[in-house]
Amino acid sequence: MKSYLASISPLGVRIHTDTLPRGKRIRARARWTDPISGVRKSRSITVDNEASACEFFSALRSPVGTDLDPFIKLTNYADQIGDRFLRGVDMTSTASGYRAGLRLRVLPALGHLRIRDITTGIVDRSIDRWEIEHSRSTLKNTIAALTRVLDEAVRDEIITRNPVRDRAHRRYRTQEATQTLTPIPSLTDIERIAAACTAIHQSYADHVVISALLAARCSEIAGFLVGDVDWTSKVVTIERQCFPGSGGLIIKPTKSRRVRRVPIIEALEPTLRRLTTGRPHDAPLLRGSRGGVITSAALRDATGWNALVARLGLPGLRRHDLRHAGATWFANAGISIHVVSDILGHGSVETTRAYLHPDDTELHKAAARMNQHLREADMNS
Repeated sequence: MKSYLASISPLGVRIHTDTLPRGKRIRARARWTDPISGVRKSRSITVDNEASACEFFSALRSPVGTDLDPFIKLTNYADQIGDRFLRGVDMTSTASGYRAGLRLRVLPALGHLRIRDITTGIVDRSIDRWEIEHSRSTLKNTIAALTRVLDEAVRDEIITRNPVRDRAHRRYRTQEATQTLTPIPSLTDIERIAAACTAIHQSYADHVVISALLAARCSEIAGFLVGDVDWTSKVVTIERQCFPGSGGLIIKPTKSRRVRRVPIIEALEPTLRRLTTGRPHDAPLLRGSRGGVITSAALRDATGWNALVARLGLPGLRRHDLRHAGATWFANAGISIHVVSDILGHGSVETTRAYLHPDDTELHKAAARMNQHLREADMNS
């Protein structure tokens, strides 16, 4: 990692400044004597006007100059702070997405720029490109990584305000396209997907059915134990998630950190009976073809998911849409939104509403009631 101590003046050392014409621009130069070595040192840049030169001189006199270049590029700054931008992030899961967002998208797009030159407009145009090329979750991880790195730059007094926090609010095109092109699958659709997965391995079919009929996340299904299925009350308890991480499998509480209970509906019984009968309570409920955890990526790769759902007439259907399907079925059956929210483990019913893809069933029921009301009113008039 490059050290900037040699080119930045130590705190308290007197800096001599001057400006020299360079064509239509100005060369701003600062000079000082190193208090330890006695060597005369200097730093200069070419700027457009006197105001920019004064900004350069002020930055060199800043306390930041003791260990950070006030004109550092984003790539160099990211190298220098390392994982400091991940403070407070779940290192077992979220951190990897943020690191990938920074390494694969933020730095290739903006790393060559000085942090001081990254404006809100540049951020907005970068997001415009990212949201066309990447999924919503990838986009969120990318923006979060950039936001956190620039928050560190604010703390280090390299910039006074984080330009990402002033970005335009938007409804992401990736989300809108998904909602427009991918209707919520029916139970028959789920059965067709499961049948196609069975030809590859039964575990993938079981995963599809459980995800939809319990409205569960992939990591939660991986965390199920046989004992979580209570046949007396006909309820499945969801209290943990399991996924591969650095150093092996990571087992931790659910995303909401709350234990929740989901009823076992009739369509799910045959699958759960087969997976629980005669098995010890502490055994994993479901594992893949090679005995490993079934992640969303593993299901995608093993089944050729995108081609499979397209072949079944459901192009664009995501694995996570299975959970959306279960939530929507509960809601369309007339279950209270608060109960559906508890089933999904959401902290807010507004989050639950965003999951639902209501169909026209209730509208048709309303029309039937209205027609009946008008007929009765007409007969009584």
